[in-house]
Amino acid sequence: MRTSTTARLLGGLVTALALLLLPLVGPASAAPSAAAPADGTPSGAIEWFQQQSGDTSYEGLCEMAVENAYGTTGVWPSARAHWEGARSAGKAHEGDTDPPEGAFVYWDTSENGHVGIADGSGGFYSSSVGGAIGHAESLSYFGGYLGWSEPQVPA
Repeated sequence: MRTSTTARLLGGLVTALALLLLPLVGPASAAPSAAAPADGTPSGAIEWFQQQSGDTSYEGLCEMAVENAYGTTGVWPSARAHWEGARSAGKAHEGDTDPPEGAFVYWDTSENGHVGIADGSGGFYSSSVGGAIGHAESLSYFGGYLGWSEPQVPA
């Protein structure tokens, strides 16, 4: 009788443990999910900007906004430094007005410059669009367009 009680308790413990771990591993046949905000992908960066639309806390912090959109922060001190880094690495497309979705797009607006994320359709997401994070339909929204660099987690 003692062995059967121990076996039942052990069986119950294994079942309980399996039920606790199930949410961690999920079903084996789960389909891949869509991009999540700030997941390091171009789609995730755009999703992040869409979710932040109207947020005024990033005014003057465009570089932080684009880095946050890619799930990181503190990589570059300014948009200008980011642009110069892309140029030095051979990843800048100077003057090219057809950036792919998620590419960083840059303007010579000030000493620190300005940066946003291309939507892949001729527009972009950024801070300072109408005084907040928003979307503009054209790269000419700001003057002094410089070009774009590869859509990737800033490094």
